[in-house]
Amino acid sequence: MIRDITLGQYFPGDSVIHRLDPRVKIIATLMFIIELFIVDNFIGFAIAAICLGLVIAVSKVPLSFILRGLKPILIILMFTFALNIFMVDGRILWQWGFLKITAEGLRLAVFMAIRLVLLLMGSSMLTLCTRPLSLTDGIERLLAPLKKIGVPAHEIAMMMTIALRFIPTLLEETDKIMKAQQARGADFETGNLIQKAKALIPILVPLFVSAFRIAQDLAMAMEARCYRGGDNRTRMHEMKLKGRDYVAVLLLIVFLAVIIIETRLF
Repeated sequence: MIRDITLGQYFPGDSVIHRLDPRVKIIATLMFIIELFIVDNFIGFAIAAICLGLVIAVSKVPLSFILRGLKPILIILMFTFALNIFMVDGRILWQWGFLKITAEGLRLAVFMAIRLVLLLMGSSMLTLCTRPLSLTDGIERLLAPLKKIGVPAHEIAMMMTIALRFIPTLLEETDKIMKAQQARGADFETGNLIQKAKALIPILVPLFVSAFRIAQDLAMAMEARCYRGGDNRTRMHEMKLKGRDYVAVLLLIVFLAVIIIETRLF
């Protein structure tokens, strides 16, 4: 299950989505996330799902690879679904003792599940189709206006990108530690949920040690290459918006307009 997490990974490709300016992809992802929390009906979610499906098809990232990233959040989805379906008051559809299912709770639970799935898939597309270095440059350029008020844009962008990039690295380390402990007799499969959670506690200490070691190696590698962030840092390739980026921005505006009209009408 650990290997199924796709957030933070990069899927190499040469599609139009891969070649888009990272700033356009970051803004599009943020607008998509905002849209998911604005929509409150099935038509809006259907429009968002269709648009996301078109982006996935154009990017040529296998749908099975993206859906695999949903496996680790199945427990969160089920918990959220149950919490909403049983805890929301309204018109009762079914009741047994203190447990009850209401029409409003069922509707909210379904909407929340759809929202979480689309949110994770849309966020994963950003990292799957954008190189870590390009993502850093894009975030830095978007935060550049905040430098006037003293915000360290480059440092923030670098920290965010390293955090995303470390997700698959730490997951790989966790998988190695679990296999090493299973080879020594550790059992992570049997028992109830609480017992499984307790069995994972011995993994935390070596995982933290490994994380600090990786962070130290990264810092030493950056210092050995005379890395210096800030205003005087130059780039081999300067980002410039091209024709496909303007087309993508136009399509994003159309998408937002359709969502706004749909929320007004329905």
